[in-house]
Amino acid sequence: MTASDLRALHLSRTPGDPLVLPGPWDAASARVLADAGFPALATPSAGIAASLGYEDGATPAAEMFAAVGRIARAVSVPVSADIEAGYGLAPRELVERLLGAGAVGCNLEDTVDGVLVDARWQADRLAEVRAAAGDKLFVNARVDTYVTGVPEGTDQEAETVRRALLYVAAGADGVYPIMAPPEALPRLAAAVPVPLNALARPDGPGPRRLGELGAARVTFGPGLQRRAMAALGEFATGLRTA
Repeated sequence: MTASDLRALHLSRTPGDPLVLPGPWDAASARVLADAGFPALATPSAGIAASLGYEDGATPAAEMFAAVGRIARAVSVPVSADIEAGYGLAPRELVERLLGAGAVGCNLEDTVDGVLVDARWQADRLAEVRAAAGDKLFVNARVDTYVTGVPEGTDQEAETVRRALLYVAAGADGVYPIMAPPEALPRLAAAVPVPLNALARPDGPGPRRLGELGAARVTFGPGLQRRAMAALGEFATGLRTA
């Protein structure tokens, strides 16, 4: 599967019918999700970290790319990889490692060590990733303004749009304002000329509603991995009393 296949899945989404990309954390979960009929998958870095015994954000780059490679080899649908802030790798090496792992898309966030980076610096980095990848990667630019907050006196939504437009101009195929409140999605979708990614949370609207609000793509972060572990915990507790 290619980035063109993944790109095509994002196009012409109708309201209420977003591209739903569940997040596998290993090869076995990837097979389950692909067998359920999902046309593409999006790995969550936090879910993979948990499966490998690391805290979120602490997975060594080599282990993250190896895990992505195992997932991509296990299925015949496109796989997009959450690679956090890029592990300090130069854009060309980052692209080479993604493609070498079999990923055809990636999330690249604009936070390093919990701090928003300069938006123009991030746009320049995205442009280098785009130049190195050509059309071989669907680049989903994550905007972390709703995670970290913004400086006092800055309008959060306006800053989100400003960053998103810089990233689109740099070549991003999609924009992911993670944790954006549902009520902001219609305005963000209207302001940003590429597919908008929304995060589905257990206490929030479901994928269909997020699509109605403007999301062309819905992902779950580590939500599925955490639900699976909770279910396993309940089963294990039951075994002790069986």
